[in-house]
Amino acid sequence: MRERLLPILQKHAKKRESLIPILQEVQGELGYLPEAAVNEIAQFLGISGSDIYGVASFYAQFRFKRQGEHVVQVCQGTACHVRGGKRIMDTVVRELGIEPGQTTGDYRFTLERIACFGSCALAPVMVIDKHVHGRMTTAKAKNIVNETSRGK
Repeated sequence: MRERLLPILQKHAKKRESLIPILQEVQGELGYLPEAAVNEIAQFLGISGSDIYGVASFYAQFRFKRQGEHVVQVCQGTACHVRGGKRIMDTVVRELGIEPGQTTGDYRFTLERIACFGSCALAPVMVIDKHVHGRMTTAKAKNIVNETSRGK
């Protein structure tokens, strides 16, 4: 772990103001913020791990659990809900065999429930790996998940 973090840490001053840029870069490198990385950052900056968790947990961008190779997000906002967002989520849950907030055992997929993407005109919306899929149907959702699983 230290070998992967050292180049990142060395680019920054040992000041509390460096915390967020360091967290962003470490998460970019590792995909999430494991406990070992938080401890290394804490030691480098001379602050406690709980201080780091306090800052990082305030921002939605930081994750403490490893995510899957593919992140599937299904909107559950009002427009998506009215137009079948729950059915889309139920389909994806069945296809992946996991619930929202979980990652498949092989770390291929993470499923997230999103309150709103702000793409209401495209409702219901599903996003996979930052690619927006609008006007979803259960058949389209199943097809997209299966194609992504096969690497298409």
